[in-house]
Amino acid sequence: MKQNHKITFQFISEPTDINFGGKVHGGAVMKWIDQTAYTCARTWAETYCVTVYVGGIRFYKPINIGDLVKLEAYIILTGTTSIHIAIDVYSRKFNEESFTKKTHCVIVFVSVDSEGKPLPVKKWVPKTEQEIQLEAYALKLKQLRVNIEEEMQGFIR
Repeated sequence: MKQNHKITFQFISEPTDINFGGKVHGGAVMKWIDQTAYTCARTWAETYCVTVYVGGIRFYKPINIGDLVKLEAYIILTGTTSIHIAIDVYSRKFNEESFTKKTHCVIVFVSVDSEGKPLPVKKWVPKTEQEIQLEAYALKLKQLRVNIEEEMQGFIR
């Protein structure tokens, strides 16, 4: 059984993706991120997965209509039922050789059964130095989310 922890999507941005400024709408980019990350999570878990957190989305540069867009999603941490996935979004014009990073974020999914109850996921084990650093990054982000949630408790009704 193959256990892919990375997935890449590529396609051309379309005129229907345009915002009022003439660039690709951030909402379109967020949809692509969710679809790519879901595919990565679903492939790893081999079960239905639900998004439980999207955080730290950072738009570095706009994407132009007609650009070749590439999204790379890769697992950076697994918990008992959760899968933490980083997503990088790149684009380039067809006459350019290299892609430029345009967006980055982390999404957390939970594997669930048909009734929505969490299911265990296979453990992802980092193998390279970069993967070890990415796992440490994910653990730091996880702790920051806990801190933010604790801080917000007094304001949530």
